[in-house]
Amino acid sequence: MAARSKARKRAVDLLFEAEQKGSDAGDLARERAATPVTPAPLNPWTVTAVTGVVAHAGEIDELLTTYSQGWSLERMPDVDRAILRLGAWEILHAEDVPDSVAISEAVALATELSTDESPRFVNGLLARIAEVKPTLV
Repeated sequence: MAARSKARKRAVDLLFEAEQKGSDAGDLARERAATPVTPAPLNPWTVTAVTGVVAHAGEIDELLTTYSQGWSLERMPDVDRAILRLGAWEILHAEDVPDSVAISEAVALATELSTDESPRFVNGLLARIAEVKPTLV
């Protein structure tokens, strides 16, 4: 697995963990970077991604709600919500990541971590956000 793919998976893990604990994901990422809990140190891109998602959380959640067609954020599986938030942040704010890569990586994470229906849902929702991106930025 490529370093950026691992960093994405770790970012999803941190976003998911913080939501489950009711804590701030940015604080959790910075804490884990300063004091790792695993033998491998936290990739700096993971911290950038998680803090980016937190910084743009309102915008990202509004877009996910607007374009999810019949699915409120609360109805989505928790892991899908974390994957979608990261993917949306990459599409909208990570200038070094092509939209197609952000979508593909999010679909791969959904395939690995979530339900059988999740990859298709994640792909459709993030593709729609990428499609309307020029009207948003």
